[in-house]
Amino acid sequence: MDVQTPSLRPPLHRVSRTAIRYWTIRASLGWLVVIGAQIAWMVLADGDHRAVRIPALAVTAVFAAAHLIVMPQWRYRVHRWETTPEAVYTLSGWFKQEWRIAPVSRIQTVDSERGPLEQLFGLANVTVTTASAAGPLKISGLDRGTADRIVHELTASAQATAGDAT
Repeated sequence: MDVQTPSLRPPLHRVSRTAIRYWTIRASLGWLVVIGAQIAWMVLADGDHRAVRIPALAVTAVFAAAHLIVMPQWRYRVHRWETTPEAVYTLSGWFKQEWRIAPVSRIQTVDSERGPLEQLFGLANVTVTTASAAGPLKISGLDRGTADRIVHELTASAQATAGDAT
């Protein structure tokens, strides 16, 4: 007997376009801490070493700008998701990419999460927990309505699907 399993294929749906701004703001907060620490170090240091710290600050600023320009766009182009009656498909990452499938029959829990910054942007994440040793599937950067719909649909599908979910 030949059992058909879901094939590994690109998921159809992109995350919310708002995720680009969210990822940019979140990353810029981290860069502000690094640049702020470098500026404080430069201001508080003695004058002899200040000449070395200015080029270091410039290099940091260039890396920060490159990261803030490239990373959000790249992540948006990569991040995809799809749910079908048979499986949940995810593709995520920007530098290291992860492509996963979880059969609906293996779903144990479906959760939605929104941090404070995500709430400001109207975004949410959906986490699908299965019995997989690879851990849960996470769909990040969804608009809140889409996330709520996915949680509802996957919960109903998992309850209606015969399987051991282990």
